[in-house]
Amino acid sequence: MKETLVTISKRTGFAISTVSRVLNGQAEKYRISRKTVELILAEARRCDYTPSLLAKGLRMKRTNTLGLLIPQVSNPYFADIASAIIREARSHGYTVMVVDTMENEENEQEGIRTMLSRRVDGIVAVPCGRTPDHLEKVDRSVPVMLVDRSFERTSLPYVCTDNYRGGVEATRILLQRGHRRIACIQGVPHSMPNRRRVQGYLDALRQAGLQEEAIITGDAFSLENGYRQTKLAVAGPDRPTAIFALSNTILLGAVKAIRESGLRIPEDISVVSFDDNPYLDFLVPAITRIGQPVEEIGKTAVRLLLESIREEVRCRTQLQLPPERIVRDSVANPRTAK
Repeated sequence: MKETLVTISKRTGFAISTVSRVLNGQAEKYRISRKTVELILAEARRCDYTPSLLAKGLRMKRTNTLGLLIPQVSNPYFADIASAIIREARSHGYTVMVVDTMENEENEQEGIRTMLSRRVDGIVAVPCGRTPDHLEKVDRSVPVMLVDRSFERTSLPYVCTDNYRGGVEATRILLQRGHRRIACIQGVPHSMPNRRRVQGYLDALRQAGLQEEAIITGDAFSLENGYRQTKLAVAGPDRPTAIFALSNTILLGAVKAIRESGLRIPEDISVVSFDDNPYLDFLVPAITRIGQPVEEIGKTAVRLLLESIREEVRCRTQLQLPPERIVRDSVANPRTAK
């Protein structure tokens, strides 16, 4: 039988209200004697009483639970983001309910409905939709914090990487080694990080007088996309001398396709990736990349959201954190460079 305030009340002989006040730490406020407190606490320990957090949340208007919407948990980058958010939330006494939306807006909305039914105190979201309308509506009742992805025009707060700067930096790494035909394999075209990385790539080419050489392909942050687009690129008559992969998953697909084509990195084709992960240093060769401050993104997002919950004032902070250039061994001068 599940232990409740009623069963403890019956066994100790004290009123349910008295038991509730003792177990909620309000004995002093209601001047309940020390002897009564000791008897009730002893019985609660004996029967291993566990309070209903949801019921307590209904009374206190808090459940100490956050919702987290992730578009693809199998993606190492999003797994890292989720881990950083969960660690930070836990350090503040919060648990996190995670929903994998699978890059599907209907799944995202269904996940939000479930979170609201569980009375989460706030929601952290990596959105997959094209517009902020639905999330802005949710934010009127429960605080919402965006991470990694944002929208062009929104009042919603967000914490993400300066993706435009990262796109410029990655392209310049290749330009500085003499590359002129640089293929950019993108992810989800409408997502804000993708759009800004692509814009950085295009502006870096334009500044070098090479805007006519732009090659942009792809449609997903996936292994399959990276593999398929690289196969097509290296099989063509005018093969690119370098590839800029807009995520680590795209990169892995590209590496497989390059090797299957009998080409070597970086001797035959150079590669730069967006996203950092320790395993990239264990590939042969180690991959040059643009790292994102994942831990800082997760910590900052949770802290801003919890502050909004405590103060009961919506946060409107919008932050872009600087990326990091990580140079390894996957870039060399093109064979055609003089």
